[in-house]
Amino acid sequence: MRALRLENKKLRLSEIPVPSREGEALIRVLRSGVCNTDIEIVKGYAGFEGTIGHEFVGVVEESDAAPDMIGKRVVGEINVGCGVCERCKKHDARHCEKRTVLGIVGRDGCHADLLTLPVRNLLEVPDTIPDEEAIFAEPLAAAYGITEQLEILPETKIAVIGDGKLGILCAWSLGTKSKELFLVGKHQSKLSIAEKGNVEGVLLENSAKLGRDFDVVVEASGSESGFETALNLLKPRGKLVLKSTFHGKPTWEAWRIVVDEITIIGSRCGLFSPALDLLRQKKFDVKELISAEYPISKGVEAIGEASKKGVMKVMLSMES
Repeated sequence: MRALRLENKKLRLSEIPVPSREGEALIRVLRSGVCNTDIEIVKGYAGFEGTIGHEFVGVVEESDAAPDMIGKRVVGEINVGCGVCERCKKHDARHCEKRTVLGIVGRDGCHADLLTLPVRNLLEVPDTIPDEEAIFAEPLAAAYGITEQLEILPETKIAVIGDGKLGILCAWSLGTKSKELFLVGKHQSKLSIAEKGNVEGVLLENSAKLGRDFDVVVEASGSESGFETALNLLKPRGKLVLKSTFHGKPTWEAWRIVVDEITIIGSRCGLFSPALDLLRQKKFDVKELISAEYPISKGVEAIGEASKKGVMKVMLSMES
């Protein structure tokens, strides 16, 4: 089968054997989405080698544990826990110390013809959600996962920093809860896309005019300047959500966190079921975020395209 693999620090399309199931379900991938994490992994993040990719929609081909799932179209939770530790027993494999993570930690990913995952990680995709929307289940789950950590009410005033894919998904999904949501970014074209949802776009250069009046600020830009912008928008006792996996060493005035009693919350993965509900409800159109689609045969070129400045979501198709 074909697989987009990082080996010896070089990305290439390889022919590899069909993966051994070892009690897991075998899934034929239909489409996958290129994530910024894929790009960072190719640059050396996490020290991963193997098949990259963790956003996918596919069809179950084999499953001993749940034969009724065969033929079903599915997406998959990317964290696979050990199943026996206290965190796993509390249904929180996302923080299992022995977890593998699809295409990121100790487990081959989805930019391939086939992959395996435990049946417990799979969720059936409703017929009303097409493939090109279903691939957004993982990043949308991550964005909406903020609501697992914070109570968002209609009157909760929220700003999201960063107008990339993740920032827009955070804004759209949180905008289903809050009536006061602003997206701060550098690109009017991207802000215009976001404004097709329940979001007001604000150029970064004008963000100071918003004032320090926000209950929640989500930093999704992945830039050092995003931290300062966020602090300049938060009201005292506000909540700063760090959503990007920022790899630098941000410089900020720690005294402001103390004096203003700011709560800092790290936020990573979210649950897939609420994300599928949002996709089913069609409250915003995730297809607006798709910049290009490539066949898996041009997977290396697709990663290169996704790495370009200004490019949004790049999809891979395994059917071509």
